[in-house]
Amino acid sequence: MIKKLITLFKLGRKVAKSDILDITSKFQKPPLSIRILFKILSFSFSSKSNERVNNNEGKGLSKSLESMGTTFIKLGQFLATRPDIIGETLSKELENLQDRLPPFSQDQAKRIINDDLGIDTYNSIIDLSEPVAAASIAQVHKAKIDDNGIIKDVAIKILRPDIKKIFNDEIDAIMLFAFLVESLIKKTKRLKLVEVVFLLKEITNLEMDLRFEAAAANEYAENTKNDIGFNVPKIYWNYTSENVMTLDWVEGISIRETDELKKRDVNTKKLAEDIIQNFLRHAVRDGFFHADMHQGNILINNDGHIVPIDFGIMGRLDKMSKRFLAEILFGFIQRDYKKVAEVHLIAGLVPKDVPINDLAQALRSIGEPIFGQAVKDISGGKLLKQLFDVTEKFNMQTQPQLLMLQKTMVVVEGVARKLNPETNIWTTSKPILENWLKETKNPMTTINETINSTSEVIKRLPEFPEIMDKANQALTFLASGQIPQNSNSYNSLSDKRSEMVAFRNQSIIGFLLLVILGLLVF
Repeated sequence: MIKKLITLFKLGRKVAKSDILDITSKFQKPPLSIRILFKILSFSFSSKSNERVNNNEGKGLSKSLESMGTTFIKLGQFLATRPDIIGETLSKELENLQDRLPPFSQDQAKRIINDDLGIDTYNSIIDLSEPVAAASIAQVHKAKIDDNGIIKDVAIKILRPDIKKIFNDEIDAIMLFAFLVESLIKKTKRLKLVEVVFLLKEITNLEMDLRFEAAAANEYAENTKNDIGFNVPKIYWNYTSENVMTLDWVEGISIRETDELKKRDVNTKKLAEDIIQNFLRHAVRDGFFHADMHQGNILINNDGHIVPIDFGIMGRLDKMSKRFLAEILFGFIQRDYKKVAEVHLIAGLVPKDVPINDLAQALRSIGEPIFGQAVKDISGGKLLKQLFDVTEKFNMQTQPQLLMLQKTMVVVEGVARKLNPETNIWTTSKPILENWLKETKNPMTTINETINSTSEVIKRLPEFPEIMDKANQALTFLASGQIPQNSNSYNSLSDKRSEMVAFRNQSIIGFLLLVILGLLVF
């Protein structure tokens, strides 16, 4: 427990000594207590670094996030796609967090491959290159392998050494912080911060087993094999393990290289539309979509096709969720807000006693200001705030199946904006949703019949692979803030909580003893 306190203190100092407070203060002035805490944590006898003084705010923030580890890097990756919130200059600087981090050594990479795949498989790999890309969790090398007599160029993804231990140590420290906040500020108990951090730990640990990522890529490839202009790289299972994943090498360029795309006569306007449409198609048609579609994870190959990479975070929607999603989005596009409100009621997204007309009016207040506008003219921050206000007013319940989708839709919107600021996300989405709804016979009737015949609106599909079911279960727990008492997760969380309660009690007793001793001595 002392180790967790030390880790938490180190994280706190990293945050406090960074430029984060100065930069965020430009958008929202933090409370006085936070500013005082940052001052205390950032206190140092050494003089201020010249590098930090000379850096612009983008480079300073990028370096700060990079130094603070995986969790903060993921935050930076998200912000890099939102120039409407943080500005073009800052967004550009944060792009470095996506796949341009310092790599670990070639010798370490070879040792991991040898240990994981065995000496014979390791020796069959030809021309293993130096790292070509390095991200927060893993890095990629180019190589060649013999695939049934055919020499193929492949990308070999290797987890960073000790990344699981480093991440879990940091998350355990943050969990302790969440526990202390809940203990000191009673109002935060309803937020279930400890459970949220605990489940974040479980979900991210799934991402750190590359066999699961390989399985996701394989399923994604099967689902999209007939999608024109969209290619998912092939997985080579004989060269894949917990810490190593091998897949086809992609000759192409990142979509962030807009100037290079234009030089190659790639129509960036159409590309922006294709990315949005493919994402929606996979969500509503397959119920399985790439949930980390930032710019570093989308390449354009020599044929001009979209090639996604990095399948560590994927999202799932069951049949009912797909229908609800399509109906709600299409209702917004048609500006039929009463229909959207009705779907919310049928799906159980709001309590049954909510007046339908009042909900429709609130939804209209969200839809009308952004209808027909270009993406660049829509304030993502203001829209998000309004959505939160509406959900709070009508006591809307978060649907776990839509959590990853909501996050990814924001990222995809940001990617489209980078390619073509004039992209209209509503117009682009309409044909995909319209076609899918036409293919489903009387979807609203089917929804009503299904709801009347079962007490569960959203169900697990039994054919899911075990690991995908675990991931989906973790998301469900995360959204609802509940962990079934008969699960391994509940037992593990109970042990963690007991450990932290014991530490708190021991700390209080120790402090009291010190006070008593001080009174006796002085």
